[in-house]
This record gives sequence, C-alpha cells and structure tokens, in this order.
Amino acid sequence: MNQIHSVCVYSASSTKIAPVYFEAAEKLGRLLAKQHIRLINGAGSIGLMRSVADAVLKNGGEVTGVIPHFMVEQNWHHTGLTELIEVTSMHERKKMANLSDGIIALPGGCGTLEELLEIITWKQLGLYLNPIIILNINGFFDPLFQMLERAIEENFMRQQHGDIWKVAQTPEEAVELLQTTPVWDASIRKFAAI
Repeated sequence: MNQIHSVCVYSASSTKIAPVYFEAAEKLGRLLAKQHIRLINGAGSIGLMRSVADAVLKNGGEVTGVIPHFMVEQNWHHTGLTELIEVTSMHERKKMANLSDGIIALPGGCGTLEELLEIITWKQLGLYLNPIIILNINGFFDPLFQMLERAIEENFMRQQHGDIWKVAQTPEEAVELLQTTPVWDASIRKFAAI
C-alpha cells in the first residue's frame, strides 16, 4: 500500500455537463476526505473542480488550490479552500503534480486532457513516479485509450508505457488503485525512446 497523503485531481471547469460527472466528483471528494487525503487541484470555482473540492471540505478534508494570478483577477478561484497558492502562469501551475503523491483524472476538456497527457509524459521520462489513475466515468476516456493503444501498436510508444496509467470505473476503484499501484521505477526513463 502506498502512503498517499495528497492527490492531484485534474477535472473540468464546465458547468453544463451531465449530472453523472458531478456525482462522481462529489463521491471522490467524500472518499478522499474520509481517508484523510488532501486534494490538490486548480482552485476553480465552478464545474467538477468545485464539486470535488466542496465535497472534500464538507466532509472535513483539506484542499490546496493552485491558480495563476490572472484567474484570481477574474474571480475564477474558489474562495473557501484550506490553502490557495497563486502562481504567475499556467506553466507554473503545473507544480500541482509535485505537491501530490498521485494523480486522478476526472473527465474534462482540453485543459484536463493536456494536464493528463503531460503527466503521462513526465512519468514516461521518469520525472514523475507516482500513480496516475484515469477515472473513466461514462466511458468518457475510451477514445483516448484507443489513441494510446494505437500509439503503442504503431511503435510511437513502447509496450511498457501502457502501464504508466491505470483505469478506474468508479471513484472507489480510483482511490484503491491510487493506494495499490506501485511507484514507477525511475530506470524506465531508458525506455523513453523507441
């Protein structure tokens, strides 16, 4: 079992998505709080980012939000978090991963997909070694998995790279995988090139 004290959750800021995604975010937040796992996220005040943070807070947990200053100027930040870290740029916001003992990706748009693919790349290069769990609510990530499988089949990635991420179908499974997925071996970096 991994010692998980904090998890970075990537997720949507959209408010117009189906209720099933909000329900999953809220359930994930409750589970994290119950297990005393601090949530690290992008400090957004709407969408799944807000839902998971509010659920953690309502259940006695702690949330650290990391957000660029220009978003705070737009009042896009959640004002009730345990800790708010303002950074200068979107790039600097990526420190969220470095504050975490693991990653869980909920469904989202370009920002979420970009964060997820970047952290997969970091792990491929041996720069991030902790578990990466993709919470595939409603089959949302199925097309991405097909793309990644094709990249492996066509030798854009090695077969071993398919073990970089784990897939969960429920929030409960995501938290369990977070705790049971072995920490990545840094020596995998030698396999980064094909």
